[in-house]
Amino acid sequence: MTKLFATTALVASLALPALAVQPAEGELLAESQSFAFWLPDAVGTLDPARHAGTETADLLRQLFEGLMNEDATGAMVPGVAESHQASEDGLSWTFHLREARWSNGDPVTAGDFVHAWRRVVAPATQSEHARVFQLMNVANAARIAAGDIPPEELGVSAPDDRTLRVSLAAPTPHFPKMLSHPATFPVPRTVIEAEGEDWTQPGKLVGNGAFTLQDHDPGAEITLARNPEYWDAGGVVMDSVRAVTVNDITAALARYREGELDRVPIPAGQFPHLRQQFPDHAVALPVACTYAYVYNLSDKGPEALKDVRLRRALSLALDRDRLVNDVLQGGQRPAASWTHWAIEGFAPPETGPGQAERTARARQLLAQAGRGPDNPLGLVLQYNTDENHKLLAVAVRQAWKELGVDLALNNLDWRTHAERMESQDFDIARYAWCADYNAPAAFLDWFRSDGPNIGKWSNAEYDRLLAEARTAADPAPLYARAEAILAEEAPAAFLYHYARAEMIRPAIRGLPTESATGNWYAKDLYRLAD
Repeated sequence: MTKLFATTALVASLALPALAVQPAEGELLAESQSFAFWLPDAVGTLDPARHAGTETADLLRQLFEGLMNEDATGAMVPGVAESHQASEDGLSWTFHLREARWSNGDPVTAGDFVHAWRRVVAPATQSEHARVFQLMNVANAARIAAGDIPPEELGVSAPDDRTLRVSLAAPTPHFPKMLSHPATFPVPRTVIEAEGEDWTQPGKLVGNGAFTLQDHDPGAEITLARNPEYWDAGGVVMDSVRAVTVNDITAALARYREGELDRVPIPAGQFPHLRQQFPDHAVALPVACTYAYVYNLSDKGPEALKDVRLRRALSLALDRDRLVNDVLQGGQRPAASWTHWAIEGFAPPETGPGQAERTARARQLLAQAGRGPDNPLGLVLQYNTDENHKLLAVAVRQAWKELGVDLALNNLDWRTHAERMESQDFDIARYAWCADYNAPAAFLDWFRSDGPNIGKWSNAEYDRLLAEARTAADPAPLYARAEAILAEEAPAAFLYHYARAEMIRPAIRGLPTESATGNWYAKDLYRLAD
């Protein structure tokens, strides 16, 4: 049987609740509203303070809800907090909580957030997510994590049950962007105190999310059911969610084809033909990471790379379309910027002229720098062991050879590669950076003079722009100018933006396909009739 979703006010009010999810007019909803997705391995714990892995975080976003959620583009939307405001100096944030309840019927209070945040940063918890609060610049987070002062001195307080106040050590525009991280979710203090380490087991776990834990068979399956105590339970369409552990990706794909799973990863190398065979199923989802070849501009780096004309020539000569379409074949996108194209609020720059024109310009710049086939430039590209890294390096070596650049390849194990990058013992190094939060600064801060950039490029105007962006009402123009400086100065060659190739059943609607974080919420999903 199926359900017809009509948008008229009369039918909606009589037949269905006021849905937060908005199916298109006339869509047929499946009678059974269920969603099954792949887990690569057993889930160790469903404790927001101690969880590990992206897939576990996906489960936690169904079982718990923080101050803010994300929409399909990655923009922040209200969660438990109905509204919030920041002080003029950006050092204080106040959140006003809606009336929400835990799955056992108890009210969710601001004190639950205070307890949860202190618990994460407390050294006794041994949470790897204490760094989240340091990235958010929550006052005293670093000192507490180091064991210098007690957790009670964290910059978070609850003036009353419906008000949460956060103090920051410095203005932090990306602060609200991080409030969808599971480490910031509230936890039920009384339940944890009563149940101890077993509090996350089925029948004991109490959450405030749109779903509850029904069953957990480690290494096999986790089942969630709609939570009737959720504050917007009437707007949730999906009845159940299943996470199925399949250790082998090829086996997971087979189970997808059999109809058991609704979302699975695509094995390496299979995306092109699956995209052609099943265009409605095979998708490339953004992953907020950018792949680059970083030039060593420190005193230990090659003198030739100090010439910006040469650096720009090397970057221009790379046919990124060929690299992603013919070499990688995994749905990646050519990089026209350091910031990933899907970062919320970022407008990617124009791609510019075609590759033939770019290569011609590269030859001109090399000639102006006194280099070319008659005066070849010798460089070494260092990369860590990986077949894709090798394939890309070979393709780049050939592209640069045509310009008169002799590129030697140096393949190292990851540890040695990392050590040599940190000590600036390289010419050009393969590198990738992944955003900690969904804002351009998560990428752009890497190239600050005091940032972690291994090439030691430095630009005073770039630093000034990013410093100004921290307190700007609208930092987007400043970020755009900073990105333009990177294009002009070419401290690295940006090759491609990461993607994740997956099979997603077309009947499942509501999963984000252009969000840099990829965070999804089953409360926003619905299933169409086959």
